[in-house]
Amino acid sequence: GARGSPAAVAAAAALAHRPLPCSYDMVHYGHSNQLRQARAMGDYLIVGVHTDEEIAKHKGPPVFTQEERYKMVQAIKWVDEIAPGAPYVTTLETLDKYNCDFCVHGDDITLTIDGKDTYEEVKAAGRYRECKRTQGVSTTDLVGRMLLMTKAHHSNIDEDLDYRKHTDNFGKGPKGHSPWTGVSQFLQTSQKIIQFASGKEPQPGDTIIYVAGAFDLFHILDAVLPRGSSDIGHVDFLEKVHQLAERPYIIAGLHFDQEVNRYKGKNYPIMNIHERTLSVLACRYVSEVVIGAPYAVTADLLDHFRVTLVCHGMTEVVPDKDGSDPYEEPKRRGVFQLVDSGNNLTTDLIVQRIIKNRLEFEARNQKKEAKELAVLEAMKRLEEEKH
Repeated sequence: GARGSPAAVAAAAALAHRPLPCSYDMVHYGHSNQLRQARAMGDYLIVGVHTDEEIAKHKGPPVFTQEERYKMVQAIKWVDEIAPGAPYVTTLETLDKYNCDFCVHGDDITLTIDGKDTYEEVKAAGRYRECKRTQGVSTTDLVGRMLLMTKAHHSNIDEDLDYRKHTDNFGKGPKGHSPWTGVSQFLQTSQKIIQFASGKEPQPGDTIIYVAGAFDLFHILDAVLPRGSSDIGHVDFLEKVHQLAERPYIIAGLHFDQEVNRYKGKNYPIMNIHERTLSVLACRYVSEVVIGAPYAVTADLLDHFRVTLVCHGMTEVVPDKDGSDPYEEPKRRGVFQLVDSGNNLTTDLIVQRIIKNRLEFEARNQKKEAKELAVLEAMKRLEEEKH
């Protein structure tokens, strides 16, 4: 946890910084929003991330390895530092180890394998703060979308019976529905976009770099998701792009759901355009997002944003609807560059990991919901006894 000289560490400790232990398996914009709120409570944010062993013991098999999760969390722009291998149960010893004044968690309940509140000790000591959980997204929901192969989550399609049914399979126990594990609809607002956006305009001397794609299941998958090819990790790709200039200003163009589905097929994108917008805005390497960018990188787009460089990963470029190369114009101008991220984790590999553990995921979520419902009942009884 050292951050320079002992004096610097002591100074940082005097500021309200704190760890936020969490599994962060399948990082999504809900987690990013939790970290944004936590960072606003103090001056320095340390995020505790659990090991594979700890997650498997208390929650079930993680989708991603701990190394993948460390990288995902570190890429979120509100995170100052990560604490690898954070214990599942947050103790005062952990807070003191990292010179933290308090810890923050969402307003959902986290329970151990024995059904105990993982924040019991720090709550009793008055070193616990709470932030609001983001409605409309959960790992449960994303897993359901992958497994069902439905397109109902796309922004232009009405919800169908299959999509509603997956809440029963993945987020509903036999005795009811928990408000924390269950699935609800995500409603995008201009305020939420403002909270996530950097608000920074490009300055003289900045190198304006444009990247475009689906940015689906951001932090893990390729910036462009062509059918049947090797994808690259978002974070690795954008980090490499960021390193191309001394003062990079990266603009990410997000394709609409219909466009992504045209070149990716199946039920992609797993996240709709509204969800993908927040996910990309949360990345420390991205300065601006174009919502619903054209598939072809046109002269108008390059001129409008005064783009210096256009980057693409080491993947096949799927032709536009008319068979043309979407990067024809930047190539003609000599501003196109391929970037090798060195990461070969694919969309399909992630879905395969989840399918392999499907029965365990179903059992895990139903057990988790049952525990949460039991806690709700106990809280209700306590309230009734008070009155």
